[in-house]
Amino acid sequence: MKNVIKKFILLFGVSLSLLTIGCSEEPVIDPIDDGTGNQAEGTDLNGSVEEDRTLDPSKTYSLTGVLSVESGATLTIPAGTQIVAKDDTDATDVYIVVQQGANIEINGTSSAPVVMSSASGQSGSWGGLVIAGNAVTTEGVAATAEVGGIIYGGSDANDSSGSINYLVLSDAGAQINSESQYNGLSLYAVGAGTTIQNVAIINGADDGVEFFGGSASVTNLYLENNEDDAVDWTEGWDGSVTNTYVLHSIANFSTAIEADGVDNSPKFTNFTAVSTTGGTALQFKKNSGATISGLSLSGYDTSVDIVEEGRTDFSNIQLNGAEAESVKAYSGAQTVSAASFDWITNRGQVSVLPETIDNNLSLDANTEYVLSSVVSVEEGATFTIPAGTKITARSDDNASGTNIYIVVQKGGKIDIQGTESNPVIMSSTSGKAGSWGGLVIAGKAVTTEGIDATAEVGGIIYGGNDATDNSGSISYLILSDAGAQINSESQYNGLSLYAVGSGTTIENVAILNGKDDGVEFFGGSASITNLFLKDNEDDAVDWTEGWDGKITNTYVLHTIENFSTAIEADGVNNMPTIENFTAVSETGGTALQFKKQSGATITGLSLSGYETILDITETGRTDLSGIQIEGTDATLDASFDADATVDVSTFDWAN
Repeated sequence: MKNVIKKFILLFGVSLSLLTIGCSEEPVIDPIDDGTGNQAEGTDLNGSVEEDRTLDPSKTYSLTGVLSVESGATLTIPAGTQIVAKDDTDATDVYIVVQQGANIEINGTSSAPVVMSSASGQSGSWGGLVIAGNAVTTEGVAATAEVGGIIYGGSDANDSSGSINYLVLSDAGAQINSESQYNGLSLYAVGAGTTIQNVAIINGADDGVEFFGGSASVTNLYLENNEDDAVDWTEGWDGSVTNTYVLHSIANFSTAIEADGVDNSPKFTNFTAVSTTGGTALQFKKNSGATISGLSLSGYDTSVDIVEEGRTDFSNIQLNGAEAESVKAYSGAQTVSAASFDWITNRGQVSVLPETIDNNLSLDANTEYVLSSVVSVEEGATFTIPAGTKITARSDDNASGTNIYIVVQKGGKIDIQGTESNPVIMSSTSGKAGSWGGLVIAGKAVTTEGIDATAEVGGIIYGGNDATDNSGSISYLILSDAGAQINSESQYNGLSLYAVGSGTTIENVAILNGKDDGVEFFGGSASITNLFLKDNEDDAVDWTEGWDGKITNTYVLHTIENFSTAIEADGVNNMPTIENFTAVSETGGTALQFKKQSGATITGLSLSGYETILDITETGRTDLSGIQIEGTDATLDASFDADATVDVSTFDWAN
């Protein structure tokens, strides 16, 4: 390290002393002229803090090297202070360390947290905050840390290194070598006398927080996209963590929790972790363990990973009151809400939808929602989705789309409030057709299956005698990638309407890239206005069980092979009405298919590009009077190649 000149401000700023420092010493902050002729404290942070010091929250500080708070000194950081790590130098030489016997006081508030970040915003561009204490570690007394040669460890479990409250720490995790990295918050033998609460660690290249022994505890911890473990411990840590929310929305992270070393039974209360990219949630190495209550995991491929080969005793890993099971999902209701961390302005607005909605629930359009299971809107509840909301079904090679869908039960309601400029979007993470089960609505209208029939999907109960039943409203909805297959005979659709009544309003709906039907009516009297259907691999519109509603202004586009039809009708004929229906195929195929004695009244029909216009599947059926097209009985040789009755540009909002 270069020799530098140390300048100290003497009391009242009267005189300066110049000292030449050897290589073993660290530089300290240069004083600057405050414009009055007096010397004022600079905003560059590095070197040694050997006396109590309080930063100025009105200034933005630049961390330009290692800032070391020495034994006996306290560094106080008031609410609203911002510290920006300079990242055009070696990131491993830019961090804050609180040495053994020193204290740090971070006095943030919910309205003015202390923020530590890097200038570039790139993960791994600085070393974060390191605290060394005098508590117990399996490494012994006066151990040497893997970073910075820092000395830590003693015999005082209740040692205090100060307090932290409302801290946002971003972009840390600088890599030393393949085996050693800095974390966001590194706690080396920190004692139980240290208070740590309301901490957010975001966008780190290594662990969010790592405990190296000690007895420190943390309350209210938010961890987002730390590329190794969110929470990591080793060396016999025996503290606790209460109220934790972990979010993984990037690939290649390691785990939500990694435990290693001897087991001193640390405790976790209310731990919610969410992944939109799969991965492993909890990993236990050697004979490590923990007691975790209020555990909720969503979206992970593996819930519990036991690394030690041959380990059979999991009794020291207690999860939600029972011994850990590697095959269990631990996917119960969230025990910690991301909304409780709204004081973090740069957090990802991602939340997992609850499995059961039994009271009215309104989403926030500024939050992206993850769907990782069946979400059921129960009788008496209304599920409101405002304009611009995005809901993404978690889908990959290890997730079954048949277990991921939204269902509105009989007596429940959905209120989708999209607009032309801000539609509601429901899609999947993979973008593959059939990767989730779409939107299912069950009503109390009439179906030929009778009252309280059981749907072919999900065992859902539907059907009654109220043709005007109201299941809510849908406006400006884009629904993509649905149609998961249950078996060779049964599949989910994009939009499945089971005995939905005419009191339900459905308009401006786009259903894209589906593995099965775009929309299917199972009886009922529901109607749809302004419907766009593109590349649904079975039927674009399908109905059965005596549906008697109406579709107005529909545009169907087929640009892929192996679809079935633009319309498939089946079952008894209750003469539903189709008005202004334009369908275009770029790959041939069949346009209209009528099974059994099904029929419809169709006006404003325009079909282009199909090899077969009308397919009658019932053997020997000669009476086509139930299929009225443009006011006359259908004929098998009609072409219906009139000009489009619906302009595709009407649905530009669906792009």
